[in-house]
Amino acid sequence: MFVEKIKELLLKKDLKKLQEILNSETPINIAEFISEYEENENDILIIFRLLNKEIAAEVFAELDSDLQMKIVGSMTDSKLQSLLDELFFDDMIDFLEEMPSNVVKRVLENYKNENRSLVNQFLSYEEDSAGSLMTIEYLSLKSNWTVRESLTHIRKKVKDLETIDVAYVIDGKKNLMGDVTLRDLLLSNDEDIVENIMNKNVLYVTTSTNQEEAIELFKKYDLIVLPVIDKENILVGIITIDDMVDVIEEENTEDFQKMAAMAPSKEEYLESSVFELAKNRLMWLLVLMVSATFTGTIISKYENIIEQMVVLAAAIPMLMDTGGNAGSQSSTLVIRGMALGEIKTQDWLKVIWKELRVGLMVAIGLGFINFARMRFILKQDMKISFLVSFTLGAVVVIAKLVGGILPIGAKKLKLDPAIMAGPLVTTIVDAMALMLYFYIAMFLYKDVLNI
Repeated sequence: MFVEKIKELLLKKDLKKLQEILNSETPINIAEFISEYEENENDILIIFRLLNKEIAAEVFAELDSDLQMKIVGSMTDSKLQSLLDELFFDDMIDFLEEMPSNVVKRVLENYKNENRSLVNQFLSYEEDSAGSLMTIEYLSLKSNWTVRESLTHIRKKVKDLETIDVAYVIDGKKNLMGDVTLRDLLLSNDEDIVENIMNKNVLYVTTSTNQEEAIELFKKYDLIVLPVIDKENILVGIITIDDMVDVIEEENTEDFQKMAAMAPSKEEYLESSVFELAKNRLMWLLVLMVSATFTGTIISKYENIIEQMVVLAAAIPMLMDTGGNAGSQSSTLVIRGMALGEIKTQDWLKVIWKELRVGLMVAIGLGFINFARMRFILKQDMKISFLVSFTLGAVVVIAKLVGGILPIGAKKLKLDPAIMAGPLVTTIVDAMALMLYFYIAMFLYKDVLNI
């Protein structure tokens, strides 16, 4: 209904009615409409100019960088500065990080010296650090204030802050001393001193802390906000849950891409160029292609056995596929467990023990079923049926162990565990499966093979 009404008013050029409807709608819905609107690019600019300052800032923060760039390109310096002044500081930094240098320069030229220095400081933080995620718009209270003084202060500041659920208690040098929730303040007596009701065991990160460590804290303790301090224990900002959710989504997307053997990309699929997609996939496919030549080398090494017993070749695809799938199952579960903090690198023996038992149970089931299939349905020789079924079981056990331990090994070497997922595990297991298969075949048929 909202979408059709906006399109109708744009067509009629009824800007007064359009402005009235837009400013009564939620910023998320407006941003979604702008993002999906494809009929006329100028209409997007018209819609944006009709929004009041507060709503325009919220809508702008929800748009992707391409749309933000189009909107900024149509603005005068004063209009742009007015818009950025309405943004929360972390949203403004996120915007600048995605913009080309000429836009950043244009923005900084309109800032006062102290603000320009602060923006430059935030832009200099490492991309994956807590410092790059934080905002300076947080609620702080002095330790010697009363509850009455604190609530008066909160009422004055509430309009400029992203969250007031938690206030951070600081001393005269802005050192972090503790935190206190708004609920605690409201339930305390007016004359109570903040230092006496605050929580002193406050969780925090530093500006250089990796964002993955911050994610772990948010998940483990169900946080909605996390303070950030510098190396001198001075409170410099906070990370809010909405920013952390975005980071978690980015991390998950990156892990999925690595697990599928692709170079990570921050661009949306439909927004990415064909060249970019091909480039992100080509290198990993090339690496896997080269590594897969080991499989061909192994087959070539034992081709005389295959020539003498062609029936052995028929089982190779099944052994390789089953081994690869079994390894992928284990690696996926272990990678997920590590991402959620359920599995640590020191748990490698526990992982091996668990995957060994799982592998044995799966191997026995698959081995018996395959033996019955080959012996009684396909009418294969007893030895052949045993050879393939035993190898299948052994490959499954090995694949489970390899798939379980490789991600932990990668983490130990300070690599991303996601790279040790499906395609790479499959390549390793394939080579091991073939070698095992032919060794067992040589042992069982040494009396008939000319080797």
